[in-house]
Amino acid sequence: MATASNEQVPAFDVLLSGTVFLDIIFTGLAHQPAAGTEVWSTGLGSSPGGIANLAVALSRLQLRTALAAAFGEDLYGDFCWEVLANQENVDLSCSRRFYGWHSPLTVSMAVDRDRSMVTHGHPSPVGPDELLSPPPRTRAAYVHVDLQEEQWVGAVKEQGALLFADVGWDPTEQWAPSMLRKLDGYDVFLPNSVEAMRYTREDTPERAAHKLAEVVPVVVVTRGGNGAYAVDSAHGVTCDVGGLNMAALDPTGAGDVFGAGFVFGTLADWPLADRVNFANLCAALSVQHFGGSLSAPGWHDIASWWRHLGRRDADELHPYEFLNNVLPTDPAAMVRRASPTIGLRGLN
Repeated sequence: MATASNEQVPAFDVLLSGTVFLDIIFTGLAHQPAAGTEVWSTGLGSSPGGIANLAVALSRLQLRTALAAAFGEDLYGDFCWEVLANQENVDLSCSRRFYGWHSPLTVSMAVDRDRSMVTHGHPSPVGPDELLSPPPRTRAAYVHVDLQEEQWVGAVKEQGALLFADVGWDPTEQWAPSMLRKLDGYDVFLPNSVEAMRYTREDTPERAAHKLAEVVPVVVVTRGGNGAYAVDSAHGVTCDVGGLNMAALDPTGAGDVFGAGFVFGTLADWPLADRVNFANLCAALSVQHFGGSLSAPGWHDIASWWRHLGRRDADELHPYEFLNNVLPTDPAAMVRRASPTIGLRGLN
């Protein structure tokens, strides 16, 4: 029997490109600061953000994850590179450091299960097509389709990769339906409810999902703490998953963690309902910690949750019984969370 050459075997499970930010997160705020006032927070964390949220969430599920991004040669860039490459095992062989370009920075203020952000940064000195020329072989790629169309995406598609897409907030608030044409050729689309309804002009997330499924075979519309609604138009299957009752500290990055869980279930060839429930669980576990990327759960967190709650005869837990068959026998070590400072990591 003929076997595939090493060049044809995917080097990675998921390939990403995007901007890495240093996130500084304030939590425990009673309210947002008003002009001319000062508000003290009870919690503070620092972690890589932006596309790093998705990269860490994928890697913590033990998917071989590669990221193509620019990093500044400054303290912020050092911190983000070290956390991603050495702590979280994200492959940065397609990434580069740039002297004189400072790392983008976001300050996030979490209040009442939501957050506001202030960001500073400059355009990347290099585009993803230059970093990914040619792109490595991968089983899947996760793409933000609101960005400029990128040639590397078509290249990995031709190599047989599954394409997952999400879309960002439209700062013009025009929500042009023409944006949806960029989804042609994608396999899975994961917008949130606001994005889905605005782009489709539908009045419910469920109707928006069905309309989007006319363009992309699998659509999952997330509804924050209220779960998600999914449509697999290729197989005529839908799935409506409610939210899990968990205390939310900080929702930063929850959508990326949801996406990572859904990618994992898709690559494992799980049924649609199991994929959505697993992604929903991953996102729910993440909001119990502050910080986008380092709030993502690892298998230890998932196994601990099921071990403590799985034996309860509760209707909301029955959809998660599939975990009995998929949890690794060795769920790995506990993951690290966001730290208050980036200056004392060597002492931890």
